[in-house]
Amino acid sequence: MRKRFVFRREDRPGADWLARFTAGREETERWYLGQGMADPPSAAECRAALRTHMPELVPHYDRACALVGDDDLAHRMLSHYRPPPLFSGCSQAVWLGEGGPALVRNYDFPLDVVSDGFEASAWSGREVIAKAQRPWGGCLDGMNADGLVASLTFGGSPAQGRGFSIILMLRYALETCAGVDEAVAALSRIPVAMSQNVILLDRAGAHATLFLGPDRAPAVSRSRVCTNHQEKALSSGADAESRSVERENALLAALEDPAMTLANLTARFFEAPLYSRRVGFTTAYTAVYRPAEGRVDYLWPGKRWTQRIGGFEAGEYIHDYGELIL
Repeated sequence: MRKRFVFRREDRPGADWLARFTAGREETERWYLGQGMADPPSAAECRAALRTHMPELVPHYDRACALVGDDDLAHRMLSHYRPPPLFSGCSQAVWLGEGGPALVRNYDFPLDVVSDGFEASAWSGREVIAKAQRPWGGCLDGMNADGLVASLTFGGSPAQGRGFSIILMLRYALETCAGVDEAVAALSRIPVAMSQNVILLDRAGAHATLFLGPDRAPAVSRSRVCTNHQEKALSSGADAESRSVERENALLAALEDPAMTLANLTARFFEAPLYSRRVGFTTAYTAVYRPAEGRVDYLWPGKRWTQRIGGFEAGEYIHDYGELIL
């Protein structure tokens, strides 16, 4: 299977963003109105929730809504409020040795659903580089000009609640926070729709793993490794599917190896059990964030694309994933 990725500079959503939103409207509706979306909120309720919990994003949200026009469903989707359940993989680790601090992560998800965009933006004047994900503002991982890095994984629980998608919450942290403590406080006070884990890292090496969920109080761990469970492992059946504990143990062992280097740790992310070629659970890309340098390397087997704060390079890349495994 082949997938095209686009690296774009877009300080604020405009005509090009609107064209992409229009072209992807059908897929976005499938996401927002998917199974499990009972009693959907109104556009007014969505905006009110955004104004209450992430008021700094409201001017940007209103701009996006103005671009799409008088479209109630589009306004609801753009809010990321009360989305349907969505489950993914992902493995990540913080490196504090030579060449660090760094955050290395794999993003595992169905390739046909992963958005194509890596982007640099400056909504409020602070540059953000991120792996973008639908439909407006969403970030799977990213870094801002202050040297704050944020990256997510699914937390393992099927619980759902009245809250926001984690991908918009990450955008909020990168838009408004300069350091780890600030981001922990921000993400802990925003209601989240699903069970999610977030690793935060800054240029000084401060780091935190944040466990969030609609059915639990936020918790902060200083663990440098995170996969797809929280303090307690998943049930045996769920873990057999995601191999979350096995992936966590592989990363812990790597960090405990006294001979480990950042290059060798990154290489581990291309090996089992961290790297996946399974349909529906495919490693879409690997990212290595180095906040002290304002640098991120996006990696695929045989390909490296380096981006920097203040030096983002636009372009395209098509990766051939080969024959995926059922």
